[in-house]
This record gives sequence, C-alpha cells and structure tokens, in this order.
Amino acid sequence: MKRLALLAGLAATPALAHPGAHLHPHGSGDWLALVMGLAVVAAAGGLAYARSRSRK
Repeated sequence: MKRLALLAGLAATPALAHPGAHLHPHGSGDWLALVMGLAVVAAAGGLAYARSRSRK
C-alpha cells in the first residue's frame, strides 16, 4: 500500500493542473505514449529479470 500511495501522490490529476510550463510537448502525437509505454515494459522486464537472477 505504500507504493500505491506514493504512485497516487505522484500521478498528475486535473486538480493539480496549473497554467505554467508543462513537462510534455504539445502535438507530439501518439508516438510519445507508445515510447513511454515500451520504456515502462522494458523497465519492468529488467526488474523482473534482475529479481529472478538474485534468487538463484
């Protein structure tokens, strides 16, 4: 539950939106979401691989 609370605290919500500078480019298209999704999958795979090797 600690990780879930941390994730909820870091997640961007409309209530936290502000008119200032943004960290994402506008008009980047769907490729940015695809690349970020693949990066998350690769990181999760690497973590799972590292954990499985440390148990042996």
